[in-house]
Amino acid sequence: MQLTRLLVPTFVQTLKSLSTWLDKAAAHQKEQGAQPDALMTLRLAPDMYPLAAQVRFVCFQAQEPVYRLRGEDVPQTLRNVREEGWKSNEQPGSFDDARARIAEAIAFLSGLATDALDAGSELEIALNLPNGIIFDMTGEQYARDWALPQFYFHAVTAYAIVRNHGVPLGKPDYISHMFAYIRPGTLPQG
Repeated sequence: MQLTRLLVPTFVQTLKSLSTWLDKAAAHQKEQGAQPDALMTLRLAPDMYPLAAQVRFVCFQAQEPVYRLRGEDVPQTLRNVREEGWKSNEQPGSFDDARARIAEAIAFLSGLATDALDAGSELEIALNLPNGIIFDMTGEQYARDWALPQFYFHAVTAYAIVRNHGVPLGKPDYISHMFAYIRPGTLPQG
């Protein structure tokens, strides 16, 4: 499996979509006479992390596999992004902070070589969770069973938060990358 070709485009296109959702959310806030920073504290349920955390977790989950699949330690600067997410109830940060995090993640991923992660497919990965659970898996299993689901969980949750709070998003906003594949003449008119 070519992990770079699977993960990097997936992460980048969804991060770009997330940025667009936040832009639409900011415009919606302004139309409502509210500040975009108020978005960062919104959540789906009282026991869930707010939008600020979801954005940070998406950015973390997009970059963590790069290090794990190359057999490297996740740098403290990236672990700080995850920790900021955990603390986002007290320190949600600003809308501009969220957009900057997304831009940093896209730039990092876009700078990778086209085969940067491929050698990690058979690498043995021990994933240590903060609660003490340890998962042992290969790089391919990690990419398929952990990295992608975790990334999508937080991306979908961010989408759902802004959608649930009145931002006019729809399925085309979620899958905007698919427009590149439309067969000419098949897009419904009107």
